[in-house]
Amino acid sequence: MTTAETLEPETIKERPDPGRRTSRGGGSWRRALRRDWQLYSLALLPLLFFLIFRYAPMLGNIIAFRKFEPGGDIFGEEWVGLRYVRMFLSDPTFWNVFTNTLVLGGLTLLFCFPLPIVLALLLNEVRNRKMKRFLQSVTYLPHFLSIVVVAGIVMQFLSLDGPVNQILQMAGGEPISFMQRPEWFRTIYVSSEIWQTVGWGTILYLAALTTIDEQLYEAARIDGASRWRQIWHVTLPGIRPTAVTLLILNIGTFMAVGFEKVLLLYNPLTYPTGDVISTYVYRMGVQSSNMSYAAAIGLFEALIGLTLIISANVISKRTVGTSLW
Repeated sequence: MTTAETLEPETIKERPDPGRRTSRGGGSWRRALRRDWQLYSLALLPLLFFLIFRYAPMLGNIIAFRKFEPGGDIFGEEWVGLRYVRMFLSDPTFWNVFTNTLVLGGLTLLFCFPLPIVLALLLNEVRNRKMKRFLQSVTYLPHFLSIVVVAGIVMQFLSLDGPVNQILQMAGGEPISFMQRPEWFRTIYVSSEIWQTVGWGTILYLAALTTIDEQLYEAARIDGASRWRQIWHVTLPGIRPTAVTLLILNIGTFMAVGFEKVLLLYNPLTYPTGDVISTYVYRMGVQSSNMSYAAAIGLFEALIGLTLIISANVISKRTVGTSLW
């Protein structure tokens, strides 16, 4: 019998695992910081950005419940409670703006969310490498244009002497003042959003398509599945986690319809269909100097967005099994 066999079980000490980290003494995180400080430093600037421009401004929401006067205390002069909340809830103009926001947000989500998936599937079927790169470049380019440039292009094309009206006149029709007609604003806005964002939105889906195992397509072909059946049973389930994640993010920004583009494209004549919460807050807060009223509306919009993204995340987690957290 060897020496190791004669030792009692309680006298044999477990050898420490050199790869296992211990928190005794509280020095493990310091060692990790010294060892990987380059990696941690990469997160420093993003954290500072969110801290300064996202979290610190949240303190300003207090003026939604206090009377704020320009030049006075940045947190308001006196407590007024829900006075400004009752004001915008009883304001017919706000409810018209709220309806416009829902309609524009819904149309943008309806068209700008599924179209990148369709475009990614179409690009994935292109076998000619040069043609595929050309189509990708053409569809990506509008994303890199400034919103000011995009708004300028839209207004030039749809002006009374622009190309669209010239084509209408050549066809025997009368010129239409598109930018002054409230009934045309939503079509113009959504169309410009599709042109500017759909191509860029395909990047994530094309990346997700590359992760699908080719053996799944091979098995589907052996079973006699057509190309459409392969897309339905292999491709779409493969990109479903990416699609669901992006859908949740889009639902979270549902109420935050593009402020810059709306501000550049609309005018008093198109307020009935083009004025949204973000532009209304801008006019009330900046142009009319009613900061407390604008802060109350902005806080209301933020709470709706938070409710939407939490609800979408919970529903997605229970039904699809994919969620943000």
